[in-house]
Amino acid sequence: MGYAVVLGEALVDLLETEHDGELIYRQAIGGAPLNVAVGAARLGGRVEYAGTLGTDVLGDRIAAFLTEAGVGERGVRRVAVPTTLAVTTFEGAEPAFTFYGEPPSYALLTPDDLDRGVLAGGEVLYTGSICLLREPFRTTARQAWAGFGGLRVFDPNVRPTLLPDAAALTALRELTEEFFATADLVKLSLADAQLLYDEADPAAAADRIRSLGAGAVVVTCGARGAHVAAADGAVALPAPSVRAIDATGAGDSVMGALVSRLLADGRPAGLTDWQRHVRFALAVAGLVCERQGGATAMPTPAEVTARWGEI
Repeated sequence: MGYAVVLGEALVDLLETEHDGELIYRQAIGGAPLNVAVGAARLGGRVEYAGTLGTDVLGDRIAAFLTEAGVGERGVRRVAVPTTLAVTTFEGAEPAFTFYGEPPSYALLTPDDLDRGVLAGGEVLYTGSICLLREPFRTTARQAWAGFGGLRVFDPNVRPTLLPDAAALTALRELTEEFFATADLVKLSLADAQLLYDEADPAAAADRIRSLGAGAVVVTCGARGAHVAAADGAVALPAPSVRAIDATGAGDSVMGALVSRLLADGRPAGLTDWQRHVRFALAVAGLVCERQGGATAMPTPAEVTARWGEI
């Protein structure tokens, strides 16, 4: 089995919760790409993470967490800025994020920082999320993406609080479509589709993204499951029934599970393969929703089997 290169942000989430009747914030290591890297590694995939971490104690904790999770760090660069914080509040199980820290510690990877040997040896490249909103990371991701020879997977992971006006949204749409056009897989949430395209129909959103050039599109729809579209057809898949307590990182776990399956099985032949992979990914996400969210919620294969049986 080869390895995946996960290119993107790592930060610290402060998750709103209650303790003894008092509202407090629980610290958790996160960032969508880091969650993807940890999710894929916990499921047995080999992963190299590429991104920047602060040189403060929080950056040290993120680095230690990656090591403990079995994620390679050949692409990590340390930068002398405080680690970005994402303050997370909830409506039910769904999180909302507000980000603190300037410049953002997660977006300072330059093209010169890229380990070209690591990229050349990878079978899957993931990028996306909020790091693409900032330079120099945006230019770095474009260069890595353009020169990559394996499977390219992308998740826009849109965060409305980082889009101050209509012009910012238009710029993000143009940027994401640049990556959509050459992606082998695009995974996005229905909320992403609604923000980018004002589109509440996952099938229509998937068709639009595929028309731009994407090989396959998975639109996650929370408790409703996911819509999967490939060159030879499309299908809606239900999510398993769970008692969700925290959906933080659930979408990232879908991508982590898909990356792990792509590493294990290679390029899918068509819709049948994608259905099998997405059913597994939805089971992983269901288990994540039953735990306190973030990277620590990402399960192992044994935990997935214990909860759902063989998938």
